[in-house]
Amino acid sequence: MKLNERGLLVVLSGPSGVGKGTVRKALFDMPDQNLKYSVSMTTRKKRPGEVDGKDYYFVSREEFEKRLEEGKFLEHAEFVGNYYGTPLDKVEDDLQAGNEVILEIEVEGALQVRNKVKDAVLIFLVPPKREALYQRLRSRGTESEEVIQERIKKADREFKLAYKYDYIVVNDEVANAADRIMAIIRAEHAKTERSIHNYLKLIEED
Repeated sequence: MKLNERGLLVVLSGPSGVGKGTVRKALFDMPDQNLKYSVSMTTRKKRPGEVDGKDYYFVSREEFEKRLEEGKFLEHAEFVGNYYGTPLDKVEDDLQAGNEVILEIEVEGALQVRNKVKDAVLIFLVPPKREALYQRLRSRGTESEEVIQERIKKADREFKLAYKYDYIVVNDEVANAADRIMAIIRAEHAKTERSIHNYLKLIEED
């Protein structure tokens, strides 16, 4: 029996190149999961193979800034000249429906969520070694050396912010990382602060 009927807002975050997207996809491939992916909005151009509305909502800078002024984002960030943000209305609808909402976002955005949604579960994904992250960034082949260097410097700063998260998960093997995250989600639902209200109602009915 699920005592906590509202879904969890789970923030999967970490430096660029750590494998957030790969781990997120592995989570959604697991059986008997009740996960909803919150598709972010961005002003950056599509990479090869990306699909609008599935990987991101790709919009113009003007449209993004209009939505920003209207307060329609749970969080947003700007990096390498592009905006990234999480549409607020869809997230709330999914949480009310009892779904676990997975946000795959940058560190700056994750810390905004921490300030706005106190019961959000923040998970910091890290590589087994820092050098593995640098190699992954270079192997993409989609960005200039200048952008890669910017991402490396940003990653070095972000590693030091891990203490602001609830959990740290090492992405040594994708399947292992996904298993650890699913275990965290199950444990969070059993926390007394999330379930005590419904539990007291249940025993009063008996």
